[in-house]
Amino acid sequence: MPVLQRNMDHMTEPLSKIPTGMRYYFGQEARLRRTVEETAMTIFDGWSYEEIMTPTIDYYSLFEHGMGKAEAHRAFRFTDNDGRLLALRPDVTSAAARAAATLFAERERPLRLCYAAPVFRQQPQSHAEWRRESTQIGCELIGANTRVADLEVLAIASEFLRRLDLDGNYVITLNDVGIFNGVAERLRLDPTSREEMRHFIDVRNAADLERFLTPYTSVVEAHAFAQLMQLSGKRESLDLARNVISNAQSGAALDRLESLWNVIDSLGLTDYFDIDLGDVARLDYYTGLTFKIYINGAGSRVGSGGRYDGLTASFGKPEPAVGFVVDLDALTDVLSVRRAVVSSTRTPQDCFPERTASQSKGEPPADSRYSSRDPSELFIEALERRAKGERVSLKLVR
Repeated sequence: MPVLQRNMDHMTEPLSKIPTGMRYYFGQEARLRRTVEETAMTIFDGWSYEEIMTPTIDYYSLFEHGMGKAEAHRAFRFTDNDGRLLALRPDVTSAAARAAATLFAERERPLRLCYAAPVFRQQPQSHAEWRRESTQIGCELIGANTRVADLEVLAIASEFLRRLDLDGNYVITLNDVGIFNGVAERLRLDPTSREEMRHFIDVRNAADLERFLTPYTSVVEAHAFAQLMQLSGKRESLDLARNVISNAQSGAALDRLESLWNVIDSLGLTDYFDIDLGDVARLDYYTGLTFKIYINGAGSRVGSGGRYDGLTASFGKPEPAVGFVVDLDALTDVLSVRRAVVSSTRTPQDCFPERTASQSKGEPPADSRYSSRDPSELFIEALERRAKGERVSLKLVR
């Protein structure tokens, strides 16, 4: 056999396959993905968010600054003709923050940006995250450091999940990185030890966490803290934390969480939220509130978010910001199973309400001004308007 023919035969098998972690979507599955994306973008528009499309290829250093070296290291990297290191986009938030500090530097704050974009990552951390290419749907609220800004993104995430017919089947867990940071500073942990403690908390390893803490504090306090990091629940979790953690930074973080929880409680939404002090974010850019989104039937979280004040400082002046992303792939995996159980004849469009006439006409948003107004009153009004399909735009104090 000629050498050329042998080489072509050798290439036949790889060309008939796709790389591990990649896949096709077609038929009902493709339509479901499109419907979920459109549902999200309709809701973002209803809260006056503008769509942004970021470059698929960017400088690797952007993601190192934004995500931290450990997470950015999972990006697909390659060298440009000029020798500079590039990456396929592993994250959208970093690029959105850069755009806020550069392209939109002179625009009125707060900025409201949203997106649905593919991201690319290597070395999945678990079987549930096996895809090298996935799609992130998310929003970023930049330029407002208020409790109301945090509540806005939580309200958007909650509305999105309810519009996907997941009412009663999801929970959003809340934490604040100030709790962890305050404990780490009080114990005077170096960066390596901080990461070790974070790992033990993240994997819920109470025994090893207690052994790790013992050289730094009393046996009683080490045991109490290790047990506290295993708990999740409602307001009582904050009360238990105050009995164990007494440093000023952690105390301020607990105050922020309690203030947020009070509004959630006043809106009658506590069934959809939990407090989870063991949720320690992996991304370096979080500075305050963090949260994760879980759905019944999913093997791991389907979304996450939080406050990342200061990320824009890498590209200009620091600004407060908060946002979230959901993983379209993880979300549609659950929705596909649920839809098959409910009915084999319903289309993806049957599952979710259509956008209302006011949204489809692109009517200007009905502003709700926040200054000295009670946040509960503000959000009751905003949620009522959203239930009617009206567009809202909360005027937030910076």
